[in-house]
Amino acid sequence: MIVFLTICLVFVLSTLWAISDAAKKDFGTMGRKVAWMFVASVPFIGVMIYLFFGFKKGKKSDSI
Repeated sequence: MIVFLTICLVFVLSTLWAISDAAKKDFGTMGRKVAWMFVASVPFIGVMIYLFFGFKKGKKSDSI
């Protein structure tokens, strides 16, 4: 039971991190930003897709 909860916590935290990271970056258009946030919101698979393909596409936004 503890192992299951730990795995779930890792998935939830990684998903929240990916969504917040996508929200802070500039992807050129609002549509692309929303699309990457949507992809990142899918636990595990979406986070992996965001890390491999979207993480480097976005530029850090100057206005935080």
